[in-house]
Amino acid sequence: MGLRDFFKRGEEEPAKTPNKVPGQSADHSFFTKKDEQQVTDPNANQDVYTVQSGDSLSKIAKKHYGDANAWKKIYEANKATIGENPDLIRPGQRFVIPRS
Repeated sequence: MGLRDFFKRGEEEPAKTPNKVPGQSADHSFFTKKDEQQVTDPNANQDVYTVQSGDSLSKIAKKHYGDANAWKKIYEANKATIGENPDLIRPGQRFVIPRS
């Protein structure tokens, strides 16, 4: 089989629709409509951070404060966004990071 045969086009199959994942929006993004609608404008005493894949509150605290144990400060400032479980944060969420 030559290289040309390998890349020869045959009939194209229609795209398959993936199964819906519970808790994931229809456009397959990691954040909800509530997260999209939340506008967080920083003031003089805070910064805004967008959660990345692999983040945790302790990693964010270590990055911003130099102390992973300061995660509770971030959690308290963002409890309405995060919810009752501080371990469940999602990429795309925007958090207020208090400076003081």
